[in-house]
Amino acid sequence: MSADLKKSSSNGSEKSLINEEQQAKISEIRRLIGPLPEKLAIYCSDAAIARYLRARNWNVKKATKMLKETLKWRAEYKPEEIRWEEVAHEAETGKIYRSNYIDKHGRTVLVMRPSCQNSKSTKGQIRYLVYCMENAILNLPEDQEQMVWLIDFNGFNLSHISLKVTRETAHVLQEHYPERLGVAILYNPPKFFEPFWTVAKPFLEPKTQNKVKFVYTDDPNTKKVMEDLFEMEKLESAFGGNNDSGFDINKYAERMREEDKRIPAFWTKSEAPPEPMPTSSVDLNSFDSDASDSGKVDGSTSHVSDSEGLISGKSVLVTKGSDNCNGSKELLYR
Repeated sequence: MSADLKKSSSNGSEKSLINEEQQAKISEIRRLIGPLPEKLAIYCSDAAIARYLRARNWNVKKATKMLKETLKWRAEYKPEEIRWEEVAHEAETGKIYRSNYIDKHGRTVLVMRPSCQNSKSTKGQIRYLVYCMENAILNLPEDQEQMVWLIDFNGFNLSHISLKVTRETAHVLQEHYPERLGVAILYNPPKFFEPFWTVAKPFLEPKTQNKVKFVYTDDPNTKKVMEDLFEMEKLESAFGGNNDSGFDINKYAERMREEDKRIPAFWTKSEAPPEPMPTSSVDLNSFDSDASDSGKVDGSTSHVSDSEGLISGKSVLVTKGSDNCNGSKELLYR
């Protein structure tokens, strides 16, 4: 079948247009999933189901399995219930934070500094990552499904990589936040990244390749990427912009506490079509999928789908402690 129609540009901005055949697949997944409790029903908007379908190249069987696994994870992990006070200690060094500016397409921006790891707790790092992802999604405009990652490699080296957290990070982002990345800016990455990228690139779909931008302060050609994406007056000076304010944990904490107050309303607004509600508690095991993914489906190629992108193949880096920031930072790019 044909891919979903979309307007796309080199900066990773995409506007998806669903055709009749794809809408029918969304409806089919709704039927296969069945009735859901309120929060999970809200999660399963048409746009969300379409993201899972795109992540699995519009294969209903595979997308349904993926979505069911996410619904089970959300029912157990309860990401929408994480609050700032629970994860504040992970944020002290500014290893991941949502910027107070957006890109020119209105997309939320997550800043990541992999040399600023301050935690050795895998559970704590993943919990904070999920909080950041949920907060970024909470602040997306109605017409946007994707966000921007600004990854600052200042002070980074191979000693910062934690394979255990990398695997956990890759799993959460790949399986439960598909199609959420619009573009990833790798700012002054170490030179060893480029040979890896050359090897990995042929295994990625073109749209995934286009989402990753290597930007260097001493290269005027690649700096244009930043100018095309951001208002330079608002962009942080660490990324070549004119904003010198930097990260302030106290101001950020106050901001996050205020935004936490918006979360309950977000999860009570009805975006999904009305469905009969279960009369008893939902059995989490009902979200387990019996679908088998053995073999190719619909003549799919060996290219990595956009949901997996750069996360699979060990291309997500999660850092360990660093004297540079006295803190922690997950480095993620999909």
